[in-house]
Amino acid sequence: MKNEDIVICRCSDVTLADLYELFEQGYDNFEELKRIARVGMGPCQGNTCAKMIQWEIAKYFDRPLEACAIKNIRPFTMGVKLQAIKEAAEDED
Repeated sequence: MKNEDIVICRCSDVTLADLYELFEQGYDNFEELKRIARVGMGPCQGNTCAKMIQWEIAKYFDRPLEACAIKNIRPFTMGVKLQAIKEAAEDED
């Protein structure tokens, strides 16, 4: 299978060939790739692509997998009910 046929990030439609092109341009970590190619920023938030990208970075740059940090996970601290948002909006009027 050709690298341009292997989709790494389905949400942003980034192929393995796209990743290698970015690697050749000097981008060598997940945060840079996220900003340039929007990997890990789609609906899945990197749950399907982050580990594959981490593996490709480690393999391409010949680094230990542990040295290739993926992303900072910033979970929500609490949910907000729609009713509370509606009431707050009504209070502003």
